[in-house]
Order: sequence, then structure tokens, then C-alpha cells
Amino acid sequence: MPRITPSAARQPAAAPQTSGQILDVAERLAQTRGFNGFSYADIATELGITKASLHYHYPTKADLGRALIDRYSTTFAAALAGIEESRAPRPMQLERYVAIYAEVLKAGRICLCGMLAAEYTTLPALMQDAIRGFFDVNERWLSRVLESGRKDGSLAFEGTPEDAARAITSALEGAMLLARPYGGAERFKSAAQRVLREFAPAAKPSNKKPVSKKLRG
Repeated sequence: MPRITPSAARQPAAAPQTSGQILDVAERLAQTRGFNGFSYADIATELGITKASLHYHYPTKADLGRALIDRYSTTFAAALAGIEESRAPRPMQLERYVAIYAEVLKAGRICLCGMLAAEYTTLPALMQDAIRGFFDVNERWLSRVLESGRKDGSLAFEGTPEDAARAITSALEGAMLLARPYGGAERFKSAAQRVLREFAPAAKPSNKKPVSKKLRG
């Protein structure tokens, strides 16, 4: 399945850059600094091009931000489709969903849309709509997996699958952010494992009667 991992290397180049290369650098900066933490000058310096070249591809930073979200969302959606098409048991599908986030964190980054959500009120409407769209797609996918798992008995939870899906995305995104100050993925891993355990069906009591030992006279 597609992986939401760092894009290609970031070495400066003299030749004109493609819009994809610009997005590669901007995505990394947004995931590590936040969208408000970098400028066109930062991208231009890293790629060895002029700011005018950047504006040719993305006239405004809002255009750049929307393109970032659209590309990230498309890649993420492809990863979700791959998980579903694998027809793995529903609990395993949830584990693979968590693994997407774990891979991003392992690379020293944060989920792009999770990072942007923290800056939501400062971002243009063009980007805000796309951020909501990303989480809507994730929650609909999770809802299908959860409901299917509850029907076949492999997953258990109270309430609606929609509420459970929102709880999962909120927990994972929050765990990623809180893992950053501690410089490692252990906090995320612990939180993610706890989330997964919450959906495990309760063990059925055994019908076997304990065998009593005969007393010796």
C-alpha cells in the first residue's frame, strides 16, 4: 500500500524545479515547523531557485497549502483503499491504519493535516475546507471498518461507529503531537495500543468446569 513517508531528497538543484519538488520541500517544512513556520524564501533557498519561480507554480501560499493537502489526502486515501482491498481481518485493518501514523512519526514528522489542524484558525478558507475533507474521509473509512467488525464479532464498542471513528482519529492525532516534546515514538505507541485494545471483544467465559482433585485419605 502507499506509504505516507518523507518525499524525495531535498538537495538544491540548478535546473528549474517541478511543482512536485516544491511540494516535497513544503510538505516536510509544514510537517516539522507548521504551515506558518516557513516562507517561500525558505523553499526557494533550499531548492536554489527564485521566489518568482515558486509563484509561477503556486501564485499564493494558500494555493500551495491547498495543493499540499490535496496531494497528501490522495496518497492517504490510496493507503486506506489498499488496506481495505487486502481483505485482512478488521482488527488487522485497524492496526495497519495506526501503522500509517507510526511511519510518519518514525520519520520525525507529524500527520500533515493534524499539524494544519493545530493552526486551523490562522489558515485561509481554501485550506480549511480541505483539512475537514481529509478527516471526513478518514472517519468514513474507519466507520465502515468498525461497523463491519462489530457485525462479524471481531470488534466491540459502544455507540455509533461514527463516534468511535472520531475517537480514534482524535486519539492518534493527539498522541502524535504529544510524542514530539519527548523525542520518541514510545508515547504514541503506548497510546495507539491502548486505542486498539478498546475495540477488542471481551473474552467469552469458559463453559468448562474446573476439575477438582480427589482428597487422599
